[in-house]
Amino acid sequence: MNSPPSPSLLGVFAHPDDESLLAGGVLAQHHAVGARTAVVTATWAPGSRRVPELAAALAVLGAGSPRLLGYNDARNPEAAPGQPRLVDAPLDEAIGRLVAHIRNFRPDIVVTHDAVGQLTGHPDHLRTHQITLLAVEAAGLARLYPQAGPPWQPAALYAATHPESGVGPLRPLLEAAGKEVLAVPDSYVTTSVDVTPWTDAKWRAILAHRGEVARERPLPGILARLPEADRAQIIRTEHFTRLTPGPTKGDPARLAT
Repeated sequence: MNSPPSPSLLGVFAHPDDESLLAGGVLAQHHAVGARTAVVTATWAPGSRRVPELAAALAVLGAGSPRLLGYNDARNPEAAPGQPRLVDAPLDEAIGRLVAHIRNFRPDIVVTHDAVGQLTGHPDHLRTHQITLLAVEAAGLARLYPQAGPPWQPAALYAATHPESGVGPLRPLLEAAGKEVLAVPDSYVTTSVDVTPWTDAKWRAILAHRGEVARERPLPGILARLPEADRAQIIRTEHFTRLTPGPTKGDPARLAT
């Protein structure tokens, strides 16, 4: 008897390198067992300097070619010159672009940023979280964005996150770089994955973002300057919160009495 296929996984992240830092281990893990995997990146446009690095990172993780929404970065106008910043783009338009990718790839699982903006509260992280929540629901409804293809409802939506107890050595490193540290309560985490067998692939994917590795303040550069053992401790566990999309059977008939 043939075993059922492993669930397909689509990551939706704000910037090139977010996919490797936040879910590189899980993406590599799914690819290793034959699952379809892909990543949608909300900012930076084709032809920009970071997209070749993104392509190299996705090749390491087995996640195909870059899929881009094409918006500008909130803090870097060279990301997509002439295009609106993600945080300024019409919400309905951004949702429609992501719905088209979801319906095209037809993932079982979608992974994105958490509600607090992934440790540093970057506005693009926050906006990507909001757009993804709405797009995952809209993708399953045929009357919404009919031009984006036949409806498809992912079975699960996860937010990559960092619990208070799991920030550990990252906190002083980020604070020393002048960054805010926004972790979530441990109770917010529903799934923690030990990605130790895939940390080599995850680290190679992070290193593929050469421009960020060469800089001091971005997390890839911070990690690159650490001793190998300290770095391994930081990247070997990935934390997520499950946010189940779509209607749930068994909801009470009355919401209030």
